Amino acid sequence: MAKRVNHPLFLHKLSQLRDTKTTPKEFRDLVSELTTILGVQATSDLDLSMTKQKSPITEFSGYQIKDRIGVFPILRAGSGMLSSFLNLLPMARVHHLGLYREKSTLLPVEYYNKLPQVCQIDVGIVIDPMVATAGTAIAAINMLKDWGLKKIKFVCILASKEGIDLILKQHPDVQVYVGHIDEELTAEGYLTPGCGDAGDRIFNTAYDH
Repeated sequence: MAKRVNHPLFLHKLSQLRDTKTTPKEFRDLVSELTTILGVQATSDLDLSMTKQKSPITEFSGYQIKDRIGVFPILRAGSGMLSSFLNLLPMARVHHLGLYREKSTLLPVEYYNKLPQVCQIDVGIVIDPMVATAGTAIAAINMLKDWGLKKIKFVCILASKEGIDLILKQHPDVQVYVGHIDEELTAEGYLTPGCGDAGDRIFNTAYDH
C-alpha cells in the first residue's frame, strides 16, 4: 500500500510546482520543500537507540537513529530531492543510480552504478520526483535487492496510479511514499496533468524546437 500525503501545505506547493509559469529556481525550491514534507513521513519508523547526554541544565536520556541509512537518487531528476534528505539525515550514505527511460520503448536503460561490493546499509531510500510507467523505479529497486539491501523505501512527489500499482505488484515489501497520484498518462508516457519533465524543469534544459 502506498502512503499518500494529504496536507494543505503540500497540496498548495504541488499546485505551484505544476504551474507552467513556475521558473526553474522556483521549481527547484518547491521540489526541495515538498521533499522535506515527504521525508519526514518516510522516516517516521526508523529504529532508535537510547543515548546518555547532557543539556546545559542536567543529564538526560536521548535518542539517536540506529539504522544505517542510504539515499539513492535516480539520475538525473532524483538529485533535485537529495539536499532535503541530507538535511534530515546528514549521516546518510548517498549512492546515485543512473537510469533513464528510452523514449520510443519507454523501457529503463542503466548507465551508472557504482554500488560497493558489499551492502552495509540497513534502510535504503530511493528518490525520484516523478513515477509514470515505473520502469526506472522498478529497475532501481531490482538493482538494490540484487546488491543485498533488505529494507527499501521509495519516495516520489507525483506518480501515476498505473506506476504505483506496478511497483507494489512487483515489490510488495517496498514502502512507497507518494505526494499525489495522477490518474492518467499521455501516449508519450507523461503524467496528466503532471508537471512536465521534472529533470528539464529542475536543470532548465527544456529547449524550444
